[in-house]
Amino acid sequence: MIDPLSSIVALLQPKAAFSKVVHAAGTWRIRREEIGNPFYCVVLEGNCEFTLKGDEPIFLTAGDFILVPEAHAFTVASSNPPALDEADTVPIKTAASTYFVGETEQELNAHLLIGHCQFEAPDSKILVSLLPKLVHLREAKRLTTLVELVIEESLAQRPGRDSVLVRLLEILLIEAFRTKMDTPEVPGLLVGLADERLAMAIRKIHQDVSKAWTIDQLAKEASLSRSSFFQRFSKAVGYTPMEYVIAWRMAIAKDLLRRQTFTMATIAERIGYQSASAFSSAFSKHTGQPPSKFLVEDGLVERKSQEV
Repeated sequence: MIDPLSSIVALLQPKAAFSKVVHAAGTWRIRREEIGNPFYCVVLEGNCEFTLKGDEPIFLTAGDFILVPEAHAFTVASSNPPALDEADTVPIKTAASTYFVGETEQELNAHLLIGHCQFEAPDSKILVSLLPKLVHLREAKRLTTLVELVIEESLAQRPGRDSVLVRLLEILLIEAFRTKMDTPEVPGLLVGLADERLAMAIRKIHQDVSKAWTIDQLAKEASLSRSSFFQRFSKAVGYTPMEYVIAWRMAIAKDLLRRQTFTMATIAERIGYQSASAFSSAFSKHTGQPPSKFLVEDGLVERKSQEV
């Protein structure tokens, strides 16, 4: 059966943007305003504080891993950070992708691996909305190894570098999310997959997206009554079952449109619509624009013509 988590991570199309090693000493604070790109951090040695805007600080120690799928504003600081009215610390580059922050005359108090990446998918918002706002894992040895591999591969200029980085990032994200499934906190895909009965229905949706699913059919897959399934699914995932089906269909449709190797009729058939016009109507209703306009605004039509 198709694994929903793997299929979502693959559709996100993660791409490495920047990774670095950070050594810190004394009192320090790094504040970042992001544009919604994923951020991850591993503490190799020492400790520090991580604060996502609007949340309480999280105390991190050696072996801790943090992942924010959509970071907008966050702070990483020493366990005793500077006063709020003091200036933020400016990192000093000491070698390729290696930085020092803090007070040079003080002892080191943190050794961090930090990375940013990008989701290239045009519909990453809907996919990210199914994932946790923040993943915090302790004793994350496997994830530490993966982050080290990402940084090592980023620094190297070996053949196939970009492809290797994409695969490493996919593995990194899947490992983080599936580990988080043990302690789900807010509605989303991980909460749904952690529920054995709902997981059966979610896997069926991903396995056969072209099927004209109904609430009754999905409830039967989950071995639940229609009303119990609807309420349980909506509460766990944050979408009604049919909203999830349509969102997943549109995510696949956008991916197929971007490839520009399939006709509208073929795409319609693949995701469960009887005609190109029915697909176009559903796509327009869901995204606010027809498939042809999506291609133009995404720049795909123009790029294709330039290639020709």
